[in-house]
Amino acid sequence: MLFEIERLSVRVLERNDAALLAKWLSNPTVLQYYEGRDHPFDIDKVKKVFFDKETDVNRCIIEFKGVAIGYIQYYQLDKETQLLYGYPIVAPVTIYGIDQFIGEENYWDQGIGQLLIRSMVKFLMKHKQANKIVMDPQTWNLRALRCYEKCGFRKIKLLSNHELHEGKYRDCWLIEFTKDASIS
Repeated sequence: MLFEIERLSVRVLERNDAALLAKWLSNPTVLQYYEGRDHPFDIDKVKKVFFDKETDVNRCIIEFKGVAIGYIQYYQLDKETQLLYGYPIVAPVTIYGIDQFIGEENYWDQGIGQLLIRSMVKFLMKHKQANKIVMDPQTWNLRALRCYEKCGFRKIKLLSNHELHEGKYRDCWLIEFTKDASIS
C-alpha cells in the first residue's frame, strides 16, 4: 500500500489488475478523457503497455472503500521532458509527473479526484522529496482542470499540439504544484 487516507487508498498495480484496466480502457466514456476513444484496450494491449516493458513509471490502482475505481501513475521527469517543459537542468530540482483516471463512472463528481490528487501530492513531497509536481491535461478538459486548480496546481505554459488524441494533436496545459503551494 502506498498510502491510505480517509476511505481512499493507492496500491501498486498487480498483474491480476489487467482485467480492470481492460474494462476501464475499453469504456468510451473513460477513453474520451484518457487515451482516446479510437484507442480502446483489450487484455493483450493492457499487458503489453502496463506490464511487459521496463519503465521508471510507478503504476498504481486507486481504491475507494475497498473497491478498485481507477489508475494513477507517477514518475520523476527525465531531462528531455524537463527541457520540453522549460525547466532548467542545472538546478537541483526534483520534479514528478502524475497521470490518472477514475475508471468507474459512478465515482465521478464526488470529490474523490481532489482527495486523490491532494494525497498523491503529499506522498510525493514527503516520500520522494518532490519540489514540483506537474501534469499536462488537454485544454478542453475543464472538469479535470478545475479539480487540479482546487488542489493548488496552476497553469504554467500552453503546450501547443502536445498530445495525439482521437486522431488530432491537441493543446495541453502544463500545470504545476510547487512545494510552496498550500495543500488544503
